[in-house]
Amino acid sequence: MRFKVPEVTIARLSLYLRCLSDLEEEGIEVISSAELGKRCGINPAQIRKDLAYFGEFGTRGVGYYVKDLKEDIKRIIGLDKEWEVALVGVGNLGRALLSYQGFKRHGFKITAAFDKVVDEERKSVMPPDCTLYHADEMEEVIRKKRLKIAIIAVHYSEAQKVADRLVKAGIKGILNFAPVRLKVPKNVTVRHIDLGIELEVLTFFVAAKR
Repeated sequence: MRFKVPEVTIARLSLYLRCLSDLEEEGIEVISSAELGKRCGINPAQIRKDLAYFGEFGTRGVGYYVKDLKEDIKRIIGLDKEWEVALVGVGNLGRALLSYQGFKRHGFKITAAFDKVVDEERKSVMPPDCTLYHADEMEEVIRKKRLKIAIIAVHYSEAQKVADRLVKAGIKGILNFAPVRLKVPKNVTVRHIDLGIELEVLTFFVAAKR
């Protein structure tokens, strides 16, 4: 069923999950769709429609039990377990990603990093649970660790070659920071993060408001 769900709905589920996590930290146990909508900035009807793709949630006249709905959404998204992630490229961007604490909070942990250069400087920036490997070891390590998700943080000229190797190694999901569109089989999902494009979109709207 999840493959028939609109991508924008999945993105909103992530937003709901964050709102519910905040509510749980505040000690709020029950919330109505109207109140959740205000928290998330989403129409309550849209929240109910998004959740309806996956079944029935909440109690009429009561609302949603925060903890239960949070766990249900985590299960739907696939965050009811921790995901180990591979990182390819330990340059400036790669190092920033390694130090980002948000991955762990959301159920992801970079456990294997790959680069063409393996030296003491790069080893020194590895988190406690992450090992740095030479790029030549990538396929072997990914297969051995049975990793399914990878992040590409290499120069754009190398990105497609890296993606091809990741796919052959068994990777099914790629987060691509290289400013190039990757070609992968239909059974592999790619999310492109192009910071330059995002800034250009911002400048358009900022300029339009002058």
